[in-house]
Amino acid sequence: MNISARTDYAIRALLTLAASQADGSGPVSADALAGAQGLPKKFLEAILLDLRRGGLVSSRRGSAGGYQLAAPAEQIGLGAVVRVVDGPLAEVRGERPQHAAYEGDAEHLPVVWVALRASIRHVLDEVSLRDVLTGDLPEHVRALAASPGAWANR
Repeated sequence: MNISARTDYAIRALLTLAASQADGSGPVSADALAGAQGLPKKFLEAILLDLRRGGLVSSRRGSAGGYQLAAPAEQIGLGAVVRVVDGPLAEVRGERPQHAAYEGDAEHLPVVWVALRASIRHVLDEVSLRDVLTGDLPEHVRALAASPGAWANR
């Protein structure tokens, strides 16, 4: 799986908003979000627009304006962020895995693609912004990260 810059930046910005929400601060400007995470402001503004359209953030105009989470951090899963910013979690040649159909020797390959998507969902849909912010990740995610070779390149 390739994590795009858009997804990486979106999650990092949302984590900053979640931290702001946790400490009772008000909305955060795009400038402050970009500065807090070292992100390019123009690119981040386009991402924030997608996040607003996707219902993950809300915005207020004015001197006290900025962005804030549209729901509590524990209700926003990483999978939802990926879907808003980059679309479906897994595709095969631009199609949903369950729509892949092969004949002959590859006829069972769609089962692998669907299982892969289920595995990605098992992590991304069950980890919230709050989980990442606090480091209190689900046990199955910790176990995957602790498995032999998880941190090694292949």
